[in-house]
Amino acid sequence: MFEELKQAIRGKTARVGIIGLGYVGLPLIDAFTSKGFRCLGFDVDPWKVNELNAGRSYIKHLTSERVAGWIAADRFEATADMSRLAEADALLICVPTPLSDSRDPDLSYVEGTAESIAKTLRKGQLVVLESTTHPTTTRDNVQPILERGGLRAGEDFFLAYSPEREDPGNPNYSAASIPKVVGGHDPRSLELAADLYSQAVVKVIPVSQMEVAEACKILENTYRAVNIALVNELKMLFDRMGIDVWEVVDAAKTKPFGFQAFYPGPGLGGHCIPIDPFYLTWLARKHGMATRFIELAGEINARMPEYVVSRLGEFLNDAAKPIRGSKVCVLGLAYKKDVDDPRESPSFVLMELLLQRGAVLSYNDPHVPRMPKMRHHPSLPELTSQALTPQFLAEQDCVLIATDHTAYDCEFIVKHSKMVLDTRNATKNVETGREKIFKA
Repeated sequence: MFEELKQAIRGKTARVGIIGLGYVGLPLIDAFTSKGFRCLGFDVDPWKVNELNAGRSYIKHLTSERVAGWIAADRFEATADMSRLAEADALLICVPTPLSDSRDPDLSYVEGTAESIAKTLRKGQLVVLESTTHPTTTRDNVQPILERGGLRAGEDFFLAYSPEREDPGNPNYSAASIPKVVGGHDPRSLELAADLYSQAVVKVIPVSQMEVAEACKILENTYRAVNIALVNELKMLFDRMGIDVWEVVDAAKTKPFGFQAFYPGPGLGGHCIPIDPFYLTWLARKHGMATRFIELAGEINARMPEYVVSRLGEFLNDAAKPIRGSKVCVLGLAYKKDVDDPRESPSFVLMELLLQRGAVLSYNDPHVPRMPKMRHHPSLPELTSQALTPQFLAEQDCVLIATDHTAYDCEFIVKHSKMVLDTRNATKNVETGREKIFKA
């Protein structure tokens, strides 16, 4: 079985199954199909399945033309039928790993997927978990479920972990051009998983065990969360001192060694940085430890939306206006610039805080035309993106830049607005009307 699968991978006759057709799964399919593999995509959302089978993409940085090309080449099919999992030789799990309401890891999607695989698992299949999670998940949560039917990892089927490393909206990196860390349940599982990814990505980095690969991803995102918290805290201090933190960071990054630039913002967004450190603190508690440094960083980042709204209140107060009754337009729902991904975006927290204080709320986002329903923000109204006309901007008491999309013409926005609260330094090159610009 090992040799058969190995030869099928190297000959590109192995069929790759991708479970979870979102911001991680679709770029993986693109990487494998472009190298000649046939892929079968699985998702529980029938709408996604229908869109993809019709050659339409619902992710901005992956075009419909690209998806249609997979289908035209007979290299892709999407399905919601989990009984077809047995058709794939390798199954890559790319499902969400959110937090529960109590900020503990929610592995229900991962475990539910493992249960679906277990029902059809056959000898000789390779299963790889890609979902970001805490160390030991693959061994302690996924493996026992897969082995319920009597097959054994490393003997009857092969098991590995390889963390996703997507950066949506970054034109310099795609799934195929980002090195892939891989950890296997056993040497043969590692060899097969490494062989598979080496066919589709630029470089594979094998590590000694699955737990190392799991911890690697947690480290990457916790590193970023901690450094962003540092610069967010410095921002609040420097604001009181009348120092522009953005200018400070720009000056510091001229040092050619020993410094990496991180930037402040209205809070953390995306599916990784706001969530992954909490997986680590939860794991630490299980082992009788307190990760105080990481928890403090989480607290600082989590309170940034409150800080932004408090600064907005101060600036409106200087203009003899309260937040209650003021018209506030939030620019940007996506969690970062030039993407259509709203997951964990701080904009939703900002909007909730503004509504609680009585603001008359609106928003604009060229990439998110309609406000999606968010599990953690059920009280938000169903708004649609408003056109940034001169009349509309002039009617607002404040325009709050939460996401610095390239599409925003900041000169135009400042010219026609009464007040602009800039949380992203998007207006740094605006020369006229600077008296209307405030940083937060």
